[in-house]
Amino acid sequence: MKIFAIGRNYAEHIKELNNERPDEPVIFTKPDTAILKNNEPFYYPGFSKDIHHEVEILLKIDKEGKNIDEKFASKYYKEIGIGIDFTARDLQQKAKDKGLPWDIAKGFNGSAPISEFIPLDQIKDLHNLNFSLKVNGEYRQQGNTSLMLFSFDYIVAYLSKFFTLKKGDIIFTGTPKGVGPVKIGDKLEAFIEDKSFLSFEVK
Repeated sequence: MKIFAIGRNYAEHIKELNNERPDEPVIFTKPDTAILKNNEPFYYPGFSKDIHHEVEILLKIDKEGKNIDEKFASKYYKEIGIGIDFTARDLQQKAKDKGLPWDIAKGFNGSAPISEFIPLDQIKDLHNLNFSLKVNGEYRQQGNTSLMLFSFDYIVAYLSKFFTLKKGDIIFTGTPKGVGPVKIGDKLEAFIEDKSFLSFEVK
């Protein structure tokens, strides 16, 4: 099982981090050891002092494919979920400043809490879907999939040019504006529309 993630896929998030708007999807990966399931707590690592939350809609790949045409991409996923892409922003910035890869800033243990996945037939409109994150009961991030720079189908097709997608692979599809730091004792709760799908504590 592989975990792919898309950076800079919402314009307002690009602005808040002063990043350049990409012409193609920005791809990074996380190892399977990054995954947290079943609302397990996130343990704040000792190697960072600036861990940020980034809430994202997840796609789960349903069948194997490569070099997928965008018009057929929707046949390769049947479920979505929601997750947090935790980022060690201090480590990421240090790597960026040196022009080095920032794998450790994104792929460390526990950096990918994920919800259960639900069938697409339970979603009214995948391309106009509200999702959000509350921290300690207050909204921190609110997004809608209609604002994505690169659509779900485009992302699947693009990834499949370079990687063979296999059943069970997970794609983090990008985060809206409002990312920010978490601290020990925080409670995070992620929603698709008005339904809570993920709820856990930072310890």
